[in-house]
Amino acid sequence: MSKEKKNVQQINIELDEKVSSGEYANFVVVTHSPAEFVMDFTRLLPGVPKAKVHSRIIMAPQHAKAYLAALNDNIKKFES
Repeated sequence: MSKEKKNVQQINIELDEKVSSGEYANFVVVTHSPAEFVMDFTRLLPGVPKAKVHSRIIMAPQHAKAYLAALNDNIKKFES
């Protein structure tokens, strides 16, 4: 198999100070429609009967697939 060079466009991303501290989530609910994937990130805490959604991310299927590939790649690197 020959290796192909991918054209990679560099994107500058601005990280707002409010967002830079992040949100902790230990549970995610994923739903989808024909047009989009919806991911609701929450925290499940002992003794708290109700979990609040802290962040909802909505992606087109092609972006969800790219996210899945990036997450798989990073998990492999983490585990090696």
